[in-house]
Amino acid sequence: MQVIGKIEKKGFGFGTWALVAEDGTIYELKDPPQELRQAIAKVQIEGQINEDVMTIAMIGPVLEVESFQILS
Repeated sequence: MQVIGKIEKKGFGFGTWALVAEDGTIYELKDPPQELRQAIAKVQIEGQINEDVMTIAMIGPVLEVESFQILS
């Protein structure tokens, strides 16, 4: 799947990196690349939803990043 949105840090404590899609859906990024571990205004991510994973943050579907492009 391909999603366009912004990268934000969510949660308490150490937090977790999330993709907030243009439609408002929040995806938790599973082991994001170092380049995506920062606030980014606009990014396009290609990846797969991993339904076999439970996380502590539980902020939304877990998205495994296959590739990405920073748009801004």
